[in-house]
Amino acid sequence: MKPALLLTSCVLFLGACRSQAPRYPVAPVELAGATLRDNALLGFGPEGVRDLFDDALETSGRFERVGDEAPKKARPWRLSLEVPFTREVLKDGNPHSFAEVGANLSLERFGGNTPQRYEIVGLGEAAVEEDSADGRRTAMRAALESVLRQVTESAVLQLAALDRADEALVADLQATDARVREFALRTLAERKHPAAAPLLIERLKDTSDADQVRRTIGALAEMKAKSAVPALIDLARGKDSGFLQEIVFAVGEIGGPEAEAYLYTVAQGHDTPSVQAAAQQALDTLYASRNHATAEARGQGHADP
Repeated sequence: MKPALLLTSCVLFLGACRSQAPRYPVAPVELAGATLRDNALLGFGPEGVRDLFDDALETSGRFERVGDEAPKKARPWRLSLEVPFTREVLKDGNPHSFAEVGANLSLERFGGNTPQRYEIVGLGEAAVEEDSADGRRTAMRAALESVLRQVTESAVLQLAALDRADEALVADLQATDARVREFALRTLAERKHPAAAPLLIERLKDTSDADQVRRTIGALAEMKAKSAVPALIDLARGKDSGFLQEIVFAVGEIGGPEAEAYLYTVAQGHDTPSVQAAAQQALDTLYASRNHATAEARGQGHADP
């Protein structure tokens, strides 16, 4: 085959593969946050950001806009983009300053059995090559375009994870791409798959990101992962009363003998009245849930012939 024909064949093959990839319906796409209004560092307003985001969605080839009046083959995703900050920073050993832009993208879908919501976070950066207002705006725009590509690509990976079987997601936990690992773990936790619990428990050891710790605690409570109770008890040591109450309620949600013993101890002997009250409330809820489950089991036993 001649080189030109070979190149054409490869391009056609890649295009065919891309066209066969699933496309995700989206409606609407919204912008949020005060950073997008009158931002001198960016040099343009919300509509300019929307145009760049639309370009990123279009370039990915994986999103399809649907109108309210159009028939929907699948429930559309609602995308909401927030740009929480634009800033210029210095880095050790580098003569240039850097423009940085953060982006948070939320994906929501309603209807079906339960609503679905996922958060994507990204950071774009670009060197400020020219020490002038125009040079800073050029770098800031490049950083913005970079972060919009990041969150768009991550959104595709997150939505693709939702379509994958459990076995494939377990394999993805060993992927070289950290984003693939993250979205596989997030999806397995949502499905209450046992493979997710050990990795989530391991995350509790890194307390540098308080928001991630809280998300991890919530995921473990949602899974009712009893193996997480000892780690949560260890995590509670030395924490302030507000965070301790969050852990107490998570332990109560998980349940089990170890959780019950811990809650009883805290309810009876903690120095802070609000923590005592939270532990007692969690313990009462745990007792009520256990009694309800026991009553249901007995009722089913009597119903059997």
